[in-house]
Order: sequence, then C-alpha cells, then structure tokens
Amino acid sequence: MPKYVAFLRAINVGGHTVKMDHLRSLFAAMGFTNVETFIASGNVIFDSPSKTPATLERKIEKHLFEALGYKVATFLRSVPELTQLVQYQPFPPAELAVEGNTLFIGFLANSPGEEAQKKLTSFVTNVEDFHFYGREVFWLYRKKLGESDFPGARIEKTLGMPATLRNSNTVRRIVEKYS
Repeated sequence: MPKYVAFLRAINVGGHTVKMDHLRSLFAAMGFTNVETFIASGNVIFDSPSKTPATLERKIEKHLFEALGYKVATFLRSVPELTQLVQYQPFPPAELAVEGNTLFIGFLANSPGEEAQKKLTSFVTNVEDFHFYGREVFWLYRKKLGESDFPGARIEKTLGMPATLRNSNTVRRIVEKYS
C-alpha cells in the first residue's frame, strides 16, 4: 500500500492552530491508515490504497475545510518521490554546508511554466537563489531566516500558485524515517 506525505499549508501558522492528535484523527476519519504527524507544522504521513494523488489532495482539502473552517492547500508526495528530492543536488554541497545557509523546498501543485519560473528567478541575489525541479522549487537562503527581504509568501504570489515551504532537513528526516 502506498505511503504518502501530505504537506499542509496554513497549519500552526497565522493563527490557525491545530493539535497534532486532532489532525491525525481527521486523516483517520477519511479512511487512511498508519496516520502519523511529523513535527507540528502540517506534515502528515499515511497509507492509502489510492494511486491517484490528485484525487487524494482534493479529498483532504475538502475534509479539512469542512472540519477546520478554512482552506488548507495540500501537497501530496509519495515517499519514493521525496527520496528522489532529497537525493537531488540543486546547489553545490559546499554552498549548502556554509553556516547560516538554509535550503527550503517549496511544494507546488504542478510544475510552474517558463514565464513563472523567469519571474521568480528574477529575484535571485547574493542572499537568495532559486532552482526548479519538477513540481518543486528549491530556495537557497544565505542569511538567518528573519533577515530576508523576500518572505516565503512572495514565492506563491510570484508563481501565481499555492505553495508550502519546508526546510530541506525536515524533508530529509521524513525520508530517513519512512523509506
């Protein structure tokens, strides 16, 4: 049975607080099995016999909207997809090893078009750099998180599509635990 990770946008940020046991119960109520959460930022791991992630995303979004009262964009990836992501090298390893540099992965519903990619890469500076890979955008951030003039929400606005960001270390830890 496929194991999926749902990366949820708007969980435990912006005043939308959801206890992880409640979030797990919402996923179990949809018929998913082996439901777990990973840190309290909207990462839900579960098994489902469904082989159509887009249908699962819509089902989860609908159920969470009904249960929580607000829209929760959902980005579903299988564990093999995440394994491929953490093995991908969007930037040189030496650059990622520099103290203070942080790599984020932006999960998107689908691959942005060339025009949207050009718009986002126009913001590349000596502090921020972006790289696209399939349905994800990698954001290399070369300062402490609170020092950027580029908030993560600008990625969504620039690309014209919903996104949710995770530190690449979080994604790597999920892969190590569930692969």
